[in-house]
Amino acid sequence: MVKNRYLARTVLTIIAACFALAFLMPTVLTITNSFMTQSEISANYGQVFKNASGSEGKTYIAETVNLKFIPDKVTFSQYITTLIKSPDYLLKFWNSVILVIPIVLLQLAVASVTAYGFTRWRGKVRSFLFFFYVILMLMPYQVTLVPNYLVSDWLGLLDTRWAIIFPGMFAPFSVFLLTKSMRRIPSSLIEAAKLDGSSEWQVFTDICLPQCRSALYSVAILVFIDYWNMVEQPIILLKDAAQQPLSVYLSTINANEVGLAFAIATIYMVPCLLLFLHGEDYLVEGIAHQGSVKG
Repeated sequence: MVKNRYLARTVLTIIAACFALAFLMPTVLTITNSFMTQSEISANYGQVFKNASGSEGKTYIAETVNLKFIPDKVTFSQYITTLIKSPDYLLKFWNSVILVIPIVLLQLAVASVTAYGFTRWRGKVRSFLFFFYVILMLMPYQVTLVPNYLVSDWLGLLDTRWAIIFPGMFAPFSVFLLTKSMRRIPSSLIEAAKLDGSSEWQVFTDICLPQCRSALYSVAILVFIDYWNMVEQPIILLKDAAQQPLSVYLSTINANEVGLAFAIATIYMVPCLLLFLHGEDYLVEGIAHQGSVKG
């Protein structure tokens, strides 16, 4: 029995390792290939990107594609071009920062207050509004893109960063997640704070927010990654290419700039990786609804 159990664990570990390697392979290839020369990248993958960017449509790849993890010659020319020679790429990177950071902060502020209201307010109207929030959460962004465009045009926000920031701060997903987290806080804890003379604001800031720290981290990480990789919003709502984020450039890779795209993609992954590594434990705990106080 014990031997079978260890055998099953070994098999599951091997299967999990294979899946992990398969998921990590694109990231590893992107990082290692960013140190290759353009000629080496073209020799290994040139036919793939030629077919992908050709105007005549996709064709059968007769040549063998060579997946290389170790460059023949390590070069930093792609990074020198990205960071020094072409400031447009850094400008687009900071455009992403300027768009995403306010969305994350404002969405956390709006969602936490809204979730506290859904938690403390009882009644049928509350249930209906929360159900409405869930329905909005299930809709993909493409469904609400046209209404967002029309409202932004009506408010005079079109072709400005607020056309993206303003809808982003009222996204329903964070409200749903934080509401579920706050509902797990024991009502006796809130009642004890009220008996001690705490106001609603004090209950919100001193009781609810500290108990929902994991959920707040989870929302911040998920919202950051979601809007860090946005493409449709800036293309539709920002016509000025100088204001568009770097993700728009990455979605339109030129076949002659594949090496440069690898380097830019590597730089673009750094904030997401750092944020994930910093809050990995909070992310898992928040999604699993494992708060420090059980209801």
